[in-house]
Amino acid sequence: MGGHHHHHHHHDLPERGDSRYGEIRRVTLIGSALDLTLGVLKILFGWMANSQALIADGVHSLSDLATDFMVLFAAKHGSKEADEDHPYGHGRFETVATVALGSALILVAAGIAWDAVDRLFHPEGLLQPGLWALAIAVFSVFSKEWIFHYTMRVARKLNSNMLKANAWHSRTDAISSVVVVIGVGGTMAGLEYLDAIAAVLVGVMVAKIGWDLVWQSLHELVDTALDPERVEVIKKEILSVGGVRELHLLRTRRMGGEALVDVHVLVDPKLSVSEGHYIGEKVRRRLIREVDEVADVMVHIDPEDDEQMAPSLHLPNRASVEGWLHEQWQGLKIASSICRLTLHYLDGKIEVELCLPAEAMPSSDEERREIDRLTGVAEKMEEIRKIEIFFNSAQ
Repeated sequence: MGGHHHHHHHHDLPERGDSRYGEIRRVTLIGSALDLTLGVLKILFGWMANSQALIADGVHSLSDLATDFMVLFAAKHGSKEADEDHPYGHGRFETVATVALGSALILVAAGIAWDAVDRLFHPEGLLQPGLWALAIAVFSVFSKEWIFHYTMRVARKLNSNMLKANAWHSRTDAISSVVVVIGVGGTMAGLEYLDAIAAVLVGVMVAKIGWDLVWQSLHELVDTALDPERVEVIKKEILSVGGVRELHLLRTRRMGGEALVDVHVLVDPKLSVSEGHYIGEKVRRRLIREVDEVADVMVHIDPEDDEQMAPSLHLPNRASVEGWLHEQWQGLKIASSICRLTLHYLDGKIEVELCLPAEAMPSSDEERREIDRLTGVAEKMEEIRKIEIFFNSAQ
C-alpha cells in the first residue's frame, strides 16, 4: 500500500459515485451505439439477402440494446448518494440489475441453442447465405468481441458484476454470429449438424456464466459475508491499531462493489470515553484506507469481553448511585468537596472513583476516619465493588 494509494483514496471519496457512474456510462454508450448499428445493418441485409439467420442475429443485437439501457438506468440510480429512503446508499440497485441481466443471459443461451436446433429441421433457410451475410456476421464477431474485452476491463477496475454481466451479453451476440458462420460453413461442407452441436455447447457455457452472476448477486442481496481470506485481512488490520486489545462480532457484507464492516473492539476498561472514541475512529480510518473494498465501518467500543463477563445492564444508573451514596454520606463534611465522581461498570459491578482536591488530604486521625467512612459505604451495597479516592493537586 504505497503513499500514492492513500492520496488517491482521499481524493476519490466525494466523487466516488460520480466517476464510477461516468465510466460505466461511457463504456455502455459506446456498446449501445455499436448494438444499434449492427442491429440495423443485419436486419437490413438479412431482409435483402433473404437470410432468416441474419435477421434473427440482428434482433439479437437490438435486444442487447435493451440490456445496455438497463445498465445505464441501474448505474444512474446506483450512484446516487444516500438519502432518507436509502440511508446506506443505492449500491444494491446494481446488484438487482445483475440478477436481471444474469437471468436474461440464461434465456439468451437457451435461445442460441434452440435456434440452431430449429435450423436443423429447416435447413433450406441456411443454404443461400450470400457473401454479404457472412461478411456482416464476421464484422459483428470482431466488434462485439472488442466491446466484450473493453467492458470487462472497466468491470474489473470498478469491481462491478453488473458490467461483467453486460460484457457477456455483448459476447453472446458475437457467439451467436459465430454459430451462424459455423452453420453456414457446415452446410456448405455437408455437415448439417455442426452448428447445432456448437450452439448447444455455447448455450451451456453462457447459461453457466449467467447463473454464476445471478447466484453471486443473490448472495449479496441476503447479506452474505466477504470471503474468509478478506475477513482475515480486515481482522489483522483492526488488531494492528494501537489500543485495540481484542475484537469480536466482526460482521461484513457487500454493497455493489464495496464492503461494509461492523465490529466490536475491546479496549482498556479505564479509558476515557474520548480515548475509546479516538481508537474507534482510528480503526475506521485504517480499514477504509488499507482494505480496498471497505467503504464504511461501524465500530462499537467494549470495555470488556461482553461474551464472557457478567452483563451490567441490571445495575443502577448514575443518578441512583449518586443519590444512594450521598444518602450514606450524610453529615460528612468531606462529601461536599468531591470534585468528580467516575463510575466504571465492569463485570456486573460498579467501581467508583472519587476525585478530591489536594487540600482534603487527611492530616489528622479524625480526617482519616472521614475518608474511611467515605470509601467504607461500598460494603453496604452489593452492586458496588469498591470506592477509590484520588487527590487532585492541579486545581
